[in-house]
Amino acid sequence: MSTPVLKQALAPILVIEDEPSVIAFLRAALERKGYRVENAASGKDGLELLQDGHYGGVISDVRMPGSVNGADVHAWIQQHRPELAARIILISGDTANSETQSLLERSGTPCIEKPFRVQHLISIVEKTFGKP
Repeated sequence: MSTPVLKQALAPILVIEDEPSVIAFLRAALERKGYRVENAASGKDGLELLQDGHYGGVISDVRMPGSVNGADVHAWIQQHRPELAARIILISGDTANSETQSLLERSGTPCIEKPFRVQHLISIVEKTFGKP
Protein backbone atom coordinates (compact mmCIF):
# COMPACT_ATOMS: atom_id res chain seq x y z
CA MET A 1 0.00 0.00 0.00
CA SER A 2 1.42 3.36 -0.98
CA THR A 3 1.56 6.44 1.18
CA PRO A 4 -0.63 9.41 0.19
CA VAL A 5 2.44 11.44 -0.84
CA LEU A 6 3.74 8.66 -3.07
CA LYS A 7 0.28 8.11 -4.53
CA GLN A 8 -0.02 11.83 -5.30
CA ALA A 9 3.37 11.89 -7.02
CA LEU A 10 2.34 9.00 -9.27
CA ALA A 11 -1.04 10.48 -10.14
CA PRO A 12 -1.37 12.39 -13.42
CA ILE A 13 -1.52 16.15 -13.70
CA LEU A 14 -4.87 17.40 -14.96
CA VAL A 15 -4.43 20.12 -17.59
CA ILE A 16 -7.57 22.20 -18.19
CA GLU A 17 -7.04 24.26 -21.33
CA ASP A 18 -9.21 25.09 -24.35
CA GLU A 19 -6.43 25.73 -26.90
CA PRO A 20 -5.26 22.46 -28.55
CA SER A 21 -1.80 23.89 -29.32
CA VAL A 22 -1.28 24.85 -25.65
CA ILE A 23 -2.47 21.40 -24.50
CA ALA A 24 0.00 19.77 -26.92
CA PHE A 25 2.83 22.01 -25.70
CA LEU A 26 2.08 21.36 -22.01
CA ARG A 27 1.68 17.61 -22.55
CA ALA A 28 4.97 17.31 -24.46
CA ALA A 29 6.92 19.38 -21.91
CA LEU A 30 5.49 17.57 -18.87
CA GLU A 31 5.72 14.05 -20.30
CA ARG A 32 9.32 14.66 -21.37
CA LYS A 33 10.09 15.33 -17.68
CA GLY A 34 8.30 12.14 -16.58
CA TYR A 35 4.88 13.48 -15.54
CA ARG A 36 1.70 11.76 -16.65
CA VAL A 37 -0.93 14.10 -18.11
CA GLU A 38 -4.69 14.01 -18.57
CA ASN A 39 -6.44 16.92 -20.15
CA ALA A 40 -9.84 18.55 -20.35
CA ALA A 41 -10.76 21.02 -23.09
CA SER A 42 -13.07 23.11 -20.89
CA GLY A 43 -13.61 24.08 -17.27
CA LYS A 44 -16.83 22.05 -17.23
CA ASP A 45 -15.02 18.92 -18.49
CA GLY A 46 -12.25 19.54 -15.95
CA LEU A 47 -14.72 19.65 -13.06
CA GLU A 48 -16.32 16.40 -14.26
CA LEU A 49 -12.91 14.69 -14.21
CA LEU A 50 -12.11 16.18 -10.79
CA GLN A 51 -15.34 14.76 -9.30
CA ASP A 52 -13.99 11.21 -9.21
CA GLY A 53 -10.44 11.34 -10.57
CA HIS A 54 -7.21 11.23 -8.59
CA TYR A 55 -4.66 13.85 -9.64
CA GLY A 56 -1.26 14.93 -8.43
CA GLY A 57 -2.04 18.51 -9.41
CA VAL A 58 -4.06 20.74 -11.70
CA ILE A 59 -2.92 23.24 -14.31
CA SER A 60 -5.81 25.40 -15.50
CA ASP A 61 -6.14 28.26 -17.92
CA VAL A 62 -7.85 31.24 -16.29
CA ARG A 63 -9.93 32.32 -19.28
CA MET A 64 -11.86 29.66 -21.16
CA PRO A 65 -15.06 29.79 -23.15
CA GLY A 66 -18.19 28.35 -21.59
CA SER A 67 -19.80 28.66 -18.20
CA VAL A 68 -16.80 27.47 -16.11
CA ASN A 69 -13.52 29.42 -16.14
CA GLY A 70 -10.27 28.93 -14.24
CA ALA A 71 -11.47 30.98 -11.25
CA ASP A 72 -14.50 28.68 -11.01
CA VAL A 73 -12.25 25.59 -11.17
CA HIS A 74 -10.04 27.11 -8.46
CA ALA A 75 -13.03 27.84 -6.19
CA TRP A 76 -14.47 24.34 -6.74
CA ILE A 77 -11.17 22.71 -5.80
CA GLN A 78 -10.93 24.82 -2.63
CA GLN A 79 -14.37 23.66 -1.56
CA HIS A 80 -14.56 20.07 -2.82
CA ARG A 81 -10.96 18.84 -3.16
CA PRO A 82 -9.00 20.62 -0.39
CA GLU A 83 -6.11 18.14 -0.78
CA LEU A 84 -5.47 19.80 -4.18
CA ALA A 85 -5.85 23.39 -2.92
CA ALA A 86 -2.07 23.95 -2.80
CA ARG A 87 -1.50 21.89 -5.96
CA ILE A 88 -2.98 24.25 -8.56
CA ILE A 89 -1.13 26.29 -11.16
CA LEU A 90 -3.02 28.82 -13.26
CA ILE A 91 -1.97 29.91 -16.73
CA SER A 92 -3.12 33.10 -18.37
CA GLY A 93 -2.50 35.33 -21.33
CA ASP A 94 -4.26 38.16 -19.52
CA THR A 95 -2.73 38.70 -16.08
CA ALA A 96 -3.38 42.46 -16.38
CA ASN A 97 -7.13 41.76 -16.12
CA SER A 98 -8.43 43.01 -12.74
CA GLU A 99 -10.41 39.81 -12.05
CA THR A 100 -7.32 37.68 -12.73
CA GLN A 101 -5.14 39.94 -10.56
CA SER A 102 -7.67 39.75 -7.74
CA LEU A 103 -7.80 35.94 -7.89
CA LEU A 104 -4.01 35.65 -7.84
CA GLU A 105 -3.59 38.14 -4.97
CA ARG A 106 -6.39 36.55 -2.93
CA SER A 107 -5.31 32.95 -3.42
CA GLY A 108 -1.52 33.09 -3.69
CA THR A 109 -1.85 30.49 -6.45
CA PRO A 110 1.12 30.36 -8.84
CA CYS A 111 0.36 31.73 -12.30
CA ILE A 112 2.37 31.27 -15.47
CA GLU A 113 1.87 34.03 -18.01
CA LYS A 114 1.48 33.04 -21.68
CA PRO A 115 3.61 32.78 -23.68
CA PHE A 116 6.00 30.91 -21.40
CA ARG A 117 9.20 28.94 -21.77
CA VAL A 118 9.37 25.24 -21.02
CA GLN A 119 12.00 25.69 -18.29
CA HIS A 120 9.84 28.26 -16.47
CA LEU A 121 6.85 25.88 -16.63
CA ILE A 122 8.87 22.91 -15.34
CA SER A 123 10.39 24.99 -12.53
CA ILE A 124 6.96 26.02 -11.22
CA VAL A 125 5.52 22.51 -11.71
CA GLU A 126 8.39 20.96 -9.71
CA LYS A 127 8.01 23.56 -6.92
CA THR A 128 4.23 23.07 -6.74
CA PHE A 129 3.78 19.33 -7.43
CA GLY A 130 7.24 17.90 -6.79
CA LYS A 131 9.35 15.91 -9.22
CA PRO A 132 7.86 12.78 -10.82
